[in-house]
Amino acid sequence: MKNKQISKLLLGLAGLVFSISVWAAPVNVNQADAQKIASSLNGVGMVKAQAIVEYREQHGNFGSLEDLGKVKGIGPKTLEKNADDIKLEGNLP
Repeated sequence: MKNKQISKLLLGLAGLVFSISVWAAPVNVNQADAQKIASSLNGVGMVKAQAIVEYREQHGNFGSLEDLGKVKGIGPKTLEKNADDIKLEGNLP
């Protein structure tokens, strides 16, 4: 009986840890490298993150979320679910 309870507890804790790890984290897309962008935003992997960095290098800093939407692969849904965590100014990497 105790083993089942411990197993359930461990499974619950593992689920909690996993769910926390997929939450977005604030990131300044005008300063961060591709690795930081990919690890900070939901639905943005290395390919999209690299596209963000390349677009920024070619066109300058993003002035708005709408500007970020000009990057291939970054659509309205990605912007919407990450809007609170995408920073354009400040000292965040």
